[in-house]
Amino acid sequence: MQKKISIGAIVVAVLLSCIATFMVSYVVLQNKFEEKYFASQTDGADEEDTENGGTPSDVEDNTADRSEFINKIAEKLSIVDKYYRNYYIGEMDDQILMDSVIAGYVAGTGDKFAAYYTADAFEQFMNEIEGETVGIGISAIFNTDYKLIEVLSVNPDSPADKAGVMPGDLIATIGEEKASVVELGYYPAINMIRGEIGTEVVFSVLRGKDYTESVDFRIIRDRVISQSVLYHVYGPDSSVGYIKVTGFDQQTPQQFVDAVNALKKSGCDKLAIDMRYNPGGELISVVTVLDFLLPEGPIVRIFDASGEEVKRYNSERTELDMPMVILVNDSTASAAELFTSAVRDYDKALVVGTTTYGKGCMQTTLPLDDESALTITYRMYSPPYSDNYHEIGIVPDVIVELDEALANKNIYKITDEEDNQLAAAVATFYN
Repeated sequence: MQKKISIGAIVVAVLLSCIATFMVSYVVLQNKFEEKYFASQTDGADEEDTENGGTPSDVEDNTADRSEFINKIAEKLSIVDKYYRNYYIGEMDDQILMDSVIAGYVAGTGDKFAAYYTADAFEQFMNEIEGETVGIGISAIFNTDYKLIEVLSVNPDSPADKAGVMPGDLIATIGEEKASVVELGYYPAINMIRGEIGTEVVFSVLRGKDYTESVDFRIIRDRVISQSVLYHVYGPDSSVGYIKVTGFDQQTPQQFVDAVNALKKSGCDKLAIDMRYNPGGELISVVTVLDFLLPEGPIVRIFDASGEEVKRYNSERTELDMPMVILVNDSTASAAELFTSAVRDYDKALVVGTTTYGKGCMQTTLPLDDESALTITYRMYSPPYSDNYHEIGIVPDVIVELDEALANKNIYKITDEEDNQLAAAVATFYN
């Protein structure tokens, strides 16, 4: 099992396998991804020993130096365990206890981007960073007016697409007994849509004028590809293409290139790239997208705990020659911040919005012997030329707050005409 690398701590995903908003750390499958795009472009530290490959057994073992501390933990835990087994009236699960002890240790380190994954959670985690998941292939939000699940988009060639589910549909009932989503509540309803590959999900939707038409569906869950790049021609100005990147996974680079090409074919000669609410993602994913955009030169510089540069990723000569502007806010983090700062470092775009989150550290995820895994913060990274923005954030070139009237509106329901930040971004093309 390969060691995995991440610069993204969390990702807020609306993509469904069933589709709730969920938070998860992202890492990189180096052996599949980095070798394809950047094997000949890196310098500095040796790839195999530092960022790609190895297992916990390859890490220097300093257990002897920590034996006193470990013995104290074991002694105290043994006493607690004895008391519980002698006095507790409930039942205990040894595996849950083990997982909880490890998770508690990780929490106690103070590493706010660290994580412990059980074997099942790690498997799900790896599926997500590959941009694949099991479900029906829709993105959804909670419709506050009807208290139902609203289908935001349908992934091409997904089970939902083949069955005829449409954007705008309101999922009203779930299951053979037609349990009401209003009565179930959003998250219990979402959990009923979840399931294993090859199993069937039954639900009904409301559609049409005033949602008076009801349609029933029986759909077999399958593997679906995430859609982390959404795009359209900007409504008020057809010369501007709008691209929203919700996160960086292994599917993002190709989806981004496809979006640019489609918008160019539609007559767009300018791009507004939306990184608002993008929590980050894979290192190699964002580097690959940046290589598509930037001229020859550095993309990201990586530093160890002592401040020594240990690795650098570089862009090739080809670049995208289109005027660009980038939208950000305080939920723009990690890889999305790297994207923003790198493009600005090359004077390829202005940045519009509000100061970003400020995460400039990397995590490595190490598989353990029982197929669980541990994520640890272990390096810092900086943009091509500017300083690291960790715990500072990126200050936009043009600071624009989102209109207060939009504060409580779902970001995916804000139209081009309503979005004052997007309008301010587009205005920079003409100022």
